[in-house]
Amino acid sequence: MIIKYKFATGEVTEVDVSDEIGAVITASRKAEHALEERNRYHCYSLDAIDYEGLEYGECDEYPIEDDSAERAERVREAFSHLTEVQQRRLRLYANGKTLREIVALENASFQSVAESIEAARKKFLKNYCPTP
Repeated sequence: MIIKYKFATGEVTEVDVSDEIGAVITASRKAEHALEERNRYHCYSLDAIDYEGLEYGECDEYPIEDDSAERAERVREAFSHLTEVQQRRLRLYANGKTLREIVALENASFQSVAESIEAARKKFLKNYCPTP
């Protein structure tokens, strides 16, 4: 069986291979072509991207300066509105403890810990101002 290879330069070369190898190469080319056809309708071509406008937004939307000190102050302010128990439980939860581990540490009921953390989360989000 003769297989044709087309190089990027446009040069075409013919190679004589056994029928078994030719069948594998032909099947591979058919599968690759079918995949390209399927992907053509489901993928976003990088050639079609307009590197301006709504796809990428304006650079002015994202502040470059470091606002970590301001963010820390807003977190401290929102945290100050929580009770001591809510603060302690929310810290434990935020540091990766599960509700069951917090229940065991504080010798409390599961429901009270879950309700306390949920109330603390809601109160924190209510008092946290994301923009200065």
